[in-house]
Amino acid sequence: MRIIVNGANGAMGKYVLEAVQSGRFDTEAAAVISRSFETDASACRFSSPAECTVQADCVIDFSNHEGTAELTQYCVRTGTPVIIATTGHSEEELNLIREASSKIPVFLASNTSIGVAVVCELVKKAAAAFPDADIEIIERHHNRKADAPSGTALTIAENIREVRKNAEFVYGRSGHAKRQPNEIGIHAVRYGNEVGTHEIIISTGMETVTVKHESETRALFADGAIKAAFFLCGKPAGLYSMPDMMNE
Repeated sequence: MRIIVNGANGAMGKYVLEAVQSGRFDTEAAAVISRSFETDASACRFSSPAECTVQADCVIDFSNHEGTAELTQYCVRTGTPVIIATTGHSEEELNLIREASSKIPVFLASNTSIGVAVVCELVKKAAAAFPDADIEIIERHHNRKADAPSGTALTIAENIREVRKNAEFVYGRSGHAKRQPNEIGIHAVRYGNEVGTHEIIISTGMETVTVKHESETRALFADGAIKAAFFLCGKPAGLYSMPDMMNE
């Protein structure tokens, strides 16, 4: 499989490029794209998707949500499936992704970890089993992460809301108002070089269930994204996600 790595010079992009070239998968880098590059078409290096002249089997995007328009335009124009693993998208950017998915296969994931996908299923079942329990989500990341709460924490919360329809998200806590029964508390912690930890606490007052996922290396997200690329290729146009891959 020939893969274009978008955001190739970023922290995650470097892991994806290493994974693509490692020999662990039947993949090769068709091109690399980064805002920090000077375009050199002969070396298949480009500063933006708009300048990319290479076609491939799939694009893996770990760049920045602000580049959504350029990315989706390139993929639609060339008919290239795309894995979008960036977070922090605005509603306008999400609409561009949805529009692109009507023309090409798009895989949108706030987290490409298989473990996190399992956690989402576990907490959904726990929330259904304990419909009156208090639920709190605590996420921890490195001090350079721009968006808070994390896209993964929001994905976990949305999974819970599938079985708890009236849930309201509360981001952090301050003031003197007591906790409401339908709240899902979401708390962001930022420090050092923490790769990513998500802890979900589900408590009835009589018993507490805690589900926790710890990311020990960013390489796991790169491997998950490549697995998603193999899943996506050959699919019809549509918007796909980790549960789709897990359930195939």
